[in-house]
Amino acid sequence: MGVVTKRSSMTFFSDPTSHYSHRVRIVLAEKGVTVDIVDVDPDNPPAELADLNPYNALPTLVDRDLALYEPNIMMEYLDERFPHPPLLPVYPVARANSRLMIHRIQKDWCGLVDTILAQPNSKAAEAARKELKESLLATAPLFGEMPYFLSEEFTIVDCCIAPILWRLPAMGIELNEKQAKPLLKYMDSIFAREGFKASLSDLEEDIRS
Repeated sequence: MGVVTKRSSMTFFSDPTSHYSHRVRIVLAEKGVTVDIVDVDPDNPPAELADLNPYNALPTLVDRDLALYEPNIMMEYLDERFPHPPLLPVYPVARANSRLMIHRIQKDWCGLVDTILAQPNSKAAEAARKELKESLLATAPLFGEMPYFLSEEFTIVDCCIAPILWRLPAMGIELNEKQAKPLLKYMDSIFAREGFKASLSDLEEDIRS
């Protein structure tokens, strides 16, 4: 293992196209954290990344002598390190439900997104695209129940959902307004947030430009 240089400020090694990096950037922006964001080509990572992260993978968050390399752990760390505004509920039951929703997003949607983006013209991507669209439409009514996803306040769950929804055009998924009206309204609300707009990399802005 190499020697990790102690940094005086927080640094986030980010893949500018990855929805996993994007979710952490949303938390950083919502919290107003002063951070050096280093956009990294995942096929050509800097040498220092291997010293910080045993998997030499993205994203990686460095806060002085602490290096984190799992995005959900990063988000919870940032929420504890910078408690205002809170992005996880205070009460244990609600907090556990939020973590369960993040787990379900990971299990039900993230794998499909990864398949579509990795090989967009493959048969596997075609099947994943169909499954993801059907799942989003089935879930659409839930987005109309509260201002945010099953919550009165913006939370880490929204930070996980928003990057996926932002990438729908890039994945070739169009949502019918009649079927997905609550979801489309939610998307407009989330995408208008200053924190969300500040979180976008140049490459992500190009998705909807």
